Amino acid sequence: MSLWTSTTTVVLSILFAIPMGYVLSRHRFPGHVVADSLVDLPIVFPPVVVGLTVLVFVTQTPIGRWIEHSGFEFIFQPRGIVLCQFVVSASFAIRSAKSTFDEIDPRLENVALTLGCSQWGSFLHVSLPLARSGIMAGAILTWARAFGLFGPLMIFVGSFRGRTEVLSTTVYLEQSVGHLEQALAVALLLVAVAMICLVTIRLVGGRSIRL
Repeated sequence: MSLWTSTTTVVLSILFAIPMGYVLSRHRFPGHVVADSLVDLPIVFPPVVVGLTVLVFVTQTPIGRWIEHSGFEFIFQPRGIVLCQFVVSASFAIRSAKSTFDEIDPRLENVALTLGCSQWGSFLHVSLPLARSGIMAGAILTWARAFGLFGPLMIFVGSFRGRTEVLSTTVYLEQSVGHLEQALAVALLLVAVAMICLVTIRLVGGRSIRL
């Protein structure tokens, strides 16, 4: 389950992060500093607080209750895993995208506009291709963060074998019943995955990412 939830989270995060990162990088608007700071909130919040925030949003706000009553349930469901992973990991994706767009000279876009490209065309044919390596590195970082998420999941979806169990919560479950060797084996797997992700980030150009 860890693989498909993390991959789904990456796809959603990147689709959200590219326009958000571009807007934060290229445009200054009232509240820009606040918006830029809000991006980092899920990163600096304690994991338990993130999980509690998501839980309160889904169960106590009109939007959350409407979603739940419409039959699209999140609590104790696999899609709740994706929601928690997205809330935390999207911040990494947005920050990575913004850092990448910051390093692209805006004059290149202006030249494209001068030559007759539309704003959308200059973004699609100039900025986005130049940002490809940084966005790919950000996607890997986002996937790694989603893959290893623990705290918010325990608060929001729990860890039920065969239903909402992922590798990070497996470590907790095995340790809680005294299966230390099994817990250690899964923990080492998570460490290995993290190392592979970090090395891959360096190889695809992750040096441009600044968190």
